[in-house]
Amino acid sequence: MARRRSRNKGRRLDGILLLDKPIGLTSNAALQEVKRLYRAQKAGHTGSLDPQASGLLPICFGEATKLSAYLLDADKAYEGTCKLGVITRTADAEGEVVETRPVEGIDEARVQDVLARFIGEIQQVPPMHSAVKVNGQPLYKLAHQGLEIEREPRTVTIHELEMTRLEGDELDIRLRCSKGTYVRALAEEIGEALGCGAHLSALRRTRAGPFHIDEAVSLTELETLAESGLAALDARLLPMETALADWPAVRLSDNSAWYLTQGQPVLVPQAPTSGWVRLYQGETRFLGVGQVLDDGRIAPRRLVGLGGRG
Repeated sequence: MARRRSRNKGRRLDGILLLDKPIGLTSNAALQEVKRLYRAQKAGHTGSLDPQASGLLPICFGEATKLSAYLLDADKAYEGTCKLGVITRTADAEGEVVETRPVEGIDEARVQDVLARFIGEIQQVPPMHSAVKVNGQPLYKLAHQGLEIEREPRTVTIHELEMTRLEGDELDIRLRCSKGTYVRALAEEIGEALGCGAHLSALRRTRAGPFHIDEAVSLTELETLAESGLAALDARLLPMETALADWPAVRLSDNSAWYLTQGQPVLVPQAPTSGWVRLYQGETRFLGVGQVLDDGRIAPRRLVGLGGRG
């Protein structure tokens, strides 16, 4: 009988790396490169960035992957450039130019008036060149076949939207928005509202949930750190619970923690009366995510193992 080939499963480590993804790399390619540098057994990213976009891409290792859905659901912030007067098939710089229009009479006052219309809840139709699936098929695959199908509009929320520069046919914007917002589609809609059309020529993600781009590390920096050894890389990992830094913390007694880890809701004095919470045993041992029930007890929703770096 042939011997089963053993696989090198990689290191078991838990934590979150804040990566500054470069332009020209897919999110998955960036993830695989980081996973290779860390020799990690398990890793995943929290929300794709287009290859031509740069910026914050949180990467979760080990048990932290259990919390990735909460980062996916978190608000994001971006800085982008709208190229006025040029409409492309994909609403970004990669697409074929389908129409050009003159850019005349567009001043800061007019731009500010238009941007104000998009703040709050808006309806967006997912672009054909997107990963949204219809009947199990990603839209971009249909688009590559030259097909265009009807898409259902989605409700997204633009919390903040401001102009940071208007120079010639370029408009720089800064925004904070809910999950599922297509900034490409927003740039196109802003162009239509201005009357000249537009596409998104540059995009950089600056925030994801509680994380900021200022805390991120580039692939080049990681490669340099790797030359000093795995300990230097591991020093850049954040504890997994930092993904939930905006949530209230609930600390349990050893007895309550035991019941909760058995799947049972527990009553905790002076705990929040509603919503989602971070759960700890004592002061420091992070247990995972809980939700306050209608009767005030806290139910476990997503628990993590102890794990550890190394």
